[in-house]
Amino acid sequence: MPELRLRRSYSLVTLLLGAIFVLAGRASGETMQTVPHVDLNRYQGRWYEIVRLPLRWENKCASDVTANYTLRPDGKIGVLNQCRKKDGSLSESKGTARPASKQEPNSKLKVTFFWPFSGDYWILALDPEYQWALVGTPNRKNLWVLSRQPHMEKAALDRLLEHARSLGFDITKLIYTKQN
Repeated sequence: MPELRLRRSYSLVTLLLGAIFVLAGRASGETMQTVPHVDLNRYQGRWYEIVRLPLRWENKCASDVTANYTLRPDGKIGVLNQCRKKDGSLSESKGTARPASKQEPNSKLKVTFFWPFSGDYWILALDPEYQWALVGTPNRKNLWVLSRQPHMEKAALDRLLEHARSLGFDITKLIYTKQN
């Protein structure tokens, strides 16, 4: 009988340790997959924010949130984020993006708005025609659905949000962006 209790205890400890390692990997972003490759020439241009998780920089944004990406001669990507504030004025933030490392796919980027600080920008899903993208951070605190058009078909958006949920993002906190 003591041997049976020992086996049950051992199994329970093994199960708990396994769960801890899975959750720790998920929290650090190790288990999250990005798209294998992005054609940055096709990715550049204007993207409209359709939905996002709350982000301090965007608290002042009332509508018309866009991101414009341009390839630079030095290989980096110019970033221009814009939005309309409640008073109707335009707010913008300029930065640069670059691949996170040479060993990672180019769908894992680092974005800098205030040197030396940078943040993750991982492209998690991308339309084959580059008409929409699901972008997030490996800690699952930031998430965006971007589209080439100011509005997106509900079925396509629902599929992207379900994918985000399956990756561990809390989609109950989403903010739907007003685009005029």
